[in-house]
Amino acid sequence: MANIKQQKKRVGIASRQRLENLRYRSTIKTLAKRLETAVADGDDAVVAAEHRELVRTIDRAAARGALHKNTAARKKAQAARVVSGAAVS
Repeated sequence: MANIKQQKKRVGIASRQRLENLRYRSTIKTLAKRLETAVADGDDAVVAAEHRELVRTIDRAAARGALHKNTAARKKAQAARVVSGAAVS
């Protein structure tokens, strides 16, 4: 346990940052599932909107450091594959 005042502050800051990062990762998973269901439904406008929102959130998470840049790139590529698979079907 932290004994020094600054250590106690850092523990609180780290805890808030951890929650914020968790929020980003959780939102990305939710948006990815929404994209997959939109693809299954087959509505192109909804697919485009969901894909745009997912990519925007992934980019924001990578910029903030919640995701590593390579992880962000991989998730965006997976999303693009889901969308292009919808276009082929």
